[in-house]
Amino acid sequence: MVSHAIEVRNLYKIFGPRGGDYVDQVKNGLGKAELNEKYGHVLGLRDINISMPAGGIMVVMGLSGSGKSTLIRHINRLIDPTAGEVLYDGVDVCKMNENDLREFRRHKTAMVFQKFALLPHRTVLENTVYGLEIQGVGQEEREKRARQWIARVGLSGFENHYPNQLSGGMQQRVGLARALTNDADILLMDEAYSALDPLIRVDMQTVLLDLQKELKKTVVFITHDLDEALRLGDKIAILRDGMVVQQGTGQEIVLNPADEYITAFVKEVNRGRVVNVETIMAPLSGNPEGMPIAKGTVLEVAARAMTAVNQTLAHVVDETGKPVGAISLSAIISSMVTPTSHEAKAA
Repeated sequence: MVSHAIEVRNLYKIFGPRGGDYVDQVKNGLGKAELNEKYGHVLGLRDINISMPAGGIMVVMGLSGSGKSTLIRHINRLIDPTAGEVLYDGVDVCKMNENDLREFRRHKTAMVFQKFALLPHRTVLENTVYGLEIQGVGQEEREKRARQWIARVGLSGFENHYPNQLSGGMQQRVGLARALTNDADILLMDEAYSALDPLIRVDMQTVLLDLQKELKKTVVFITHDLDEALRLGDKIAILRDGMVVQQGTGQEIVLNPADEYITAFVKEVNRGRVVNVETIMAPLSGNPEGMPIAKGTVLEVAARAMTAVNQTLAHVVDETGKPVGAISLSAIISSMVTPTSHEAKAA
């Protein structure tokens, strides 16, 4: 199943009893601090325009107070916008009536929270089937589906355990199984892994990536961690003070930061895990030399593969196996440290 894209258009959120009164002033340049000082209202989101890819992982990142959690709550309308649209399959979620919104939340979206949000008096199985209970699915069918997903997230044998008997990572697997059991098109993950220890966090990222290869859900993932964003995101949007500062692929953001704020974010990034071989490859001259490396391979993986077979030259191949460029180990190593003029042009 390929999920539908989400379009966020001209979205504003001003918190306060008369938020709508100040939209025009905000559009004309009224800032967050001035809005608060003069009028006692808080600017949550300012003119957000993001196309979230169908069947891909959209990461929204930023520091605390940037508006990222406010944004994700507009997608299932836990928060109503002050102005703007959130379109799913061409329908504005913000204009849905109560019944349509209820059905949208029950059948089209599922949410995974930072604090797990498991019901402590329910077992793993009982937590996992909860969404299907709300939908009115029969017991036999909902338990069958829940057991399948419990197994898929690696919790077979824990169906009858309670949340307080599980580690944090295991509890988050239950939350993910519960969301997937609903078979919703859209998976909303709000700082889902932020409370986990680093090693468990990486493990859960791997679980999500492995499942996503098969499921192709439309995932909106909120994080404050750039490494997590770069690993997970097909596309990334970086927010600051309720505004989108930059959006694009991880590679585009790392190679061409929009301003000093983004530059500071990406300064310590391991470029070898972000930049792809086609970004630095040279044109082919004559027959391809060395081993083949697939397009989309990041530099670190390419360097490791070439070193393992004692190769200093390689050629990049497309999806059909056709050679499309040449690379060298020395160029890879150089580009993992600093950008080259060739790389900047290619990006």
